Amino acid sequence: MTKKLPIGIQTFREIREESYYYVDKTSFALKLAMEGKYYFLSRPRRFGKSLFLDTLAELFAGNEALFHGLYCHDQWDWSVRYPVIRLSFAEGRLESRAQLDKRIYWLLEQNQQRLGVTCKQESDIPGSFAELLQNAEAKYGQRCVVLVDEYDKPILDNITEPEIARAMREGLRNLYSIIKGQDAHIRFAFLTGVSKFSKVSIFSGLNNLNDITIDADYSAICGYTDENVDTVFAPELPGLDRQQIQDWYNGYNWTGQPVYNPFDLLLLFDKREFRAYWFETGTPTFLVDWLMQRGYFTPSLSRQYSSLELLSAFDVDHIEPEALLFQTGYTTLQGVEEYLPGQRIYWLGYPNKEVQISLNNALLPALGIEGQKVLTHRIRLLELLRANNFAGLQQLFTSFFASIPHDWYRNNPIAQYEGYYASVFYSHFAALGLDIVVEDTTHHGRIDMAVTFNANVYLFEFKVVELVPEGHALEQLKTKGYAEKYKSRNEPIYLIGAEFSKDSRSVVGFDVELFA
Repeated sequence: MTKKLPIGIQTFREIREESYYYVDKTSFALKLAMEGKYYFLSRPRRFGKSLFLDTLAELFAGNEALFHGLYCHDQWDWSVRYPVIRLSFAEGRLESRAQLDKRIYWLLEQNQQRLGVTCKQESDIPGSFAELLQNAEAKYGQRCVVLVDEYDKPILDNITEPEIARAMREGLRNLYSIIKGQDAHIRFAFLTGVSKFSKVSIFSGLNNLNDITIDADYSAICGYTDENVDTVFAPELPGLDRQQIQDWYNGYNWTGQPVYNPFDLLLLFDKREFRAYWFETGTPTFLVDWLMQRGYFTPSLSRQYSSLELLSAFDVDHIEPEALLFQTGYTTLQGVEEYLPGQRIYWLGYPNKEVQISLNNALLPALGIEGQKVLTHRIRLLELLRANNFAGLQQLFTSFFASIPHDWYRNNPIAQYEGYYASVFYSHFAALGLDIVVEDTTHHGRIDMAVTFNANVYLFEFKVVELVPEGHALEQLKTKGYAEKYKSRNEPIYLIGAEFSKDSRSVVGFDVELFA
């Protein structure tokens, strides 16, 4: 039988009492509570972090009735009730340190009222927080549980204003530093947010914080697995293409079991049509501008390598593109290789079709194409590919580059980078959601871009003629024998050498040859 879909519901009690679908995450809650004390988790927005925190709150508060039939019910001591202190910065936007401090005082006061304790420290945030922990333990006879939701939001909301962001960082550090100092009064602490700021910059010595963000055991702590979809949500599946559900919304991974974005899946079951639900709730304007200012090579979105140190490098004054894309959910872990003991390389890419299509559609205007032409170019490109009209493809991209005003080239730093032309080319294809492999490895080298579509294989090599003589792109495809890797598909293979000129800002070569 179908149940109500918990779209936007972040309250565990409401889900359990009002007959909503619920994916049991209490095995994770039990493991955390029994095996450790201080935890940190980073996950993208709208991934169920708030609901999981609320589940922890009800568990430690001893509200047994809500857990009947769930994994943890018979393994938890319901006779012990812990005072739970909850701090959430999810609501609203704070634009100054004064507003942040005011919000913190209000949060501490709300916890005092809910727990029935009184604190004398009213003008000192660290003192007030410490007193709350001590008084709550004294009243309830148990150490406190501290749950912090969206711990980083005041910083992220102001990330384009570094001075304000730094002030927010200092204000939050003033609050979080108390957690370490009040260790004797804390039973359990869990902090969650979108980004992973360095421990030095935010947590001020809280070096015993266990970061479970990239931990195989907790990869599915938020989000839905394939098994969840096929069991819990089985009544919602009839009438929907199961493979399409997987292609569009699955694929987020933190070195363990891949998961679906829960926000997408719930809205799909409600609306019964495939759309970029998650992406549409927060167009990444800052992300697009930030990538373009740094001349980001957009083909790298589908495949890039990083270390754990780079993925964790996030602060107001230092943001690595790999870390920003990964932490915000626009790329995810696709694999890991341990090249030396204890030293790993992670490779990242799009989680699914929703992100690939939507992000590249958002990037195309920043690459110089007018908003309305994004759609018309996509439609025309698809028509030309279906017809294998290569002359039309050359004309399409030649006319596109010719239509970009000279002032745009002069005023946009992305146009000065060598990879600009390949980025424009790639993002048009990626915005169609096509099956694309960038820098596909063969025995003889790397193919710039391989596209499989409509029972055809298209192998692209990109060159800038000011750097390499004209005609070299197709020659490289042939002499390197790149097509050999695809012969087993028994499909037509087209070798395409696309050459660009930085001086004329145009496509100056588009050579096509059918591999035989």
